[in-house]
Amino acid sequence: MATSVTETERKYEAPSDASLPDLTEITGVATGPEEFDLEATYFDTGDYRLARAGVTLRRRVGGEDEGWHLKLPAGEDSRQEVRVPLGRAVKTPPEDLSSLVRAHTRGQDLAPVAEIRTNRRRWQLSNGDGDMLAEVVDDVVTAQTMGSSTTTSSWREIEVELGERGDRKLLDTVEHHLGEAGIHPSKSSSKLSQVIGVKRDAVPAVSKKSTAGEVVLAYLHEQRAALQNQDPRVRRNEDDAIHQMRVATRRMRSALQAFGKIVDREATRSLTDELKWLASVLGTSRDLEVLRMRFEDALHALPPELVLGDVAARMTRYFAPLEAKAHNDSVAALDSKRYFTLLNDIDALLTNPPFTKQASGKAKDVLPRLVEKARRRLDERVQTALATGDSDEPLHEARKAAKRLRYSSEVAEPALGKHATALRQRAKDVQTLLGEHQDSVVARPVLFELGRGDENGFTFGVLYGKEVELAHKTEAELPALWHKLGKEHL
Repeated sequence: MATSVTETERKYEAPSDASLPDLTEITGVATGPEEFDLEATYFDTGDYRLARAGVTLRRRVGGEDEGWHLKLPAGEDSRQEVRVPLGRAVKTPPEDLSSLVRAHTRGQDLAPVAEIRTNRRRWQLSNGDGDMLAEVVDDVVTAQTMGSSTTTSSWREIEVELGERGDRKLLDTVEHHLGEAGIHPSKSSSKLSQVIGVKRDAVPAVSKKSTAGEVVLAYLHEQRAALQNQDPRVRRNEDDAIHQMRVATRRMRSALQAFGKIVDREATRSLTDELKWLASVLGTSRDLEVLRMRFEDALHALPPELVLGDVAARMTRYFAPLEAKAHNDSVAALDSKRYFTLLNDIDALLTNPPFTKQASGKAKDVLPRLVEKARRRLDERVQTALATGDSDEPLHEARKAAKRLRYSSEVAEPALGKHATALRQRAKDVQTLLGEHQDSVVARPVLFELGRGDENGFTFGVLYGKEVELAHKTEAELPALWHKLGKEHL
């Protein structure tokens, strides 16, 4: 059975003759050193797809946590480590882990690419209350690549990992002390990357001097990374993973639509269609999650005298099988050839983007016109919704337009600065308000179904009435929010 922990650590290059500083000066208590001998075999595809994505998969013997380890990106200095016991397999990673990297492997085999032996000395830094704040390890490493040709290398490195009660300020403090001892941050993100000489793919840097094409391409790189990072979290059914992965697909699709004058729209039309498919697949699970949480919150907010019968149990019986099926359908989609083809098409787009002539123009000159086009689209749809008596569908269309304006402004922020930020925030306010309205529209027929012919029908009727009230409230608040958005200009 797989377990997972989140580790936050920094790595440092240490000359062979460098001495560690007095660690007791940092936190007051330093226990150690303890010594371990570790042997690890690392697995990847032949073209190092995992390493390029900042992912490592290894089988390690020795130490307190020996077993199979999969390390996934989880933010600055942090990675999520998924662990599986050693088992009998030596040359084939367990399915529990290999399934979590399919967004990278896409049918390619995983094979041993390096063997690394480490002699480790470990100190634990604690405070006066005995709380473990950090762990410092001094590693002497010997490594060998595997395959048709092999190379060997050796080096010394220091790792500092936060404990349960540590914080990033402590990492900075330790780094300062190490720096004074001639020990500086490593240029390699992992032992494997140092062995094979492959660095993690980086998101292109942009600034106010960048071209329009560079700004849009950097944003697409960010969304590709977000999509792939959320993939294993969706498979493990982790909290908010479906939502975040779906948002990444929508952001990418919105950017390709809004900036079709920069990245040729006709060349990306089939890709946006496939992104829409993926968002739709994930949407079933996400919509059920939103509804369930909405109903649970609304139920808890009711006075006890208005809750008649076991309403919570009725909700569980309704949502549990639907959510389980939706999750299974999502994972099946993520294992499909269609999904792998979509990921390959995204990679191809980022490698050889179909730029138009406008892509070479300065972002600060080109992007405002395209963002303003998204604003005009929203204005038209809000006006239509306000002028229509039956406004559910027009308001839903306005919400989608607000989302496109929000994401378009987000793309432009690195080049246009605070004005794009202000416009994004206003567009988000409108999107959030209209999102509440749309959630109410979706919620009402479900509440009607739950309450019809049920002994708890009264309570579901109360919740239905509150949804109607909320919808009217959001409709009344829209004109003022729309007016505020109109004051923000690029």
